[in-house]
Amino acid sequence: MRRFAIISILVVAIGSGALREYLFVNLNYQIDHVGRGTEYSYADSTFKTWTLGWDLQRLEVLKWTFAVGYVVLLTTLAVWMARLLFGHSRHARYIVVAVFGVAGLALLLHLLSAWLPPLADVAVKLLHMLQYPVVLLVLLAANALGRASAK
Repeated sequence: MRRFAIISILVVAIGSGALREYLFVNLNYQIDHVGRGTEYSYADSTFKTWTLGWDLQRLEVLKWTFAVGYVVLLTTLAVWMARLLFGHSRHARYIVVAVFGVAGLALLLHLLSAWLPPLADVAVKLLHMLQYPVVLLVLLAANALGRASAK
């Protein structure tokens, strides 16, 4: 049962990553189209239908809503994974603090990018890391290392 739950979490994480990719690629295409007023949007036709008539502000709010939603989802999956891997919930607090820490660092780097523009790219990469199963992979690696050192 434990192994099934771990695999299920990984399947959900990978599936959500694929959905995230679809949503954000198309959302960014639509934001570019509306923001620049181009004649044609490269977004998928289904996605364009969903967002037909939306202004730039509404598209940006959707993007940030998706981003926060993905961080919450992946953080929740990481907490569940830690519980399954280590048999207790003591790591939950550390996972949540680490996620908030990385998000805070991303915000700080974004603010500092006004003076050092390349920091904006680092901030975006940090936020992307929180929206993909990176923390889950770190937990799996930590579990494997812990088992290997116990032998």
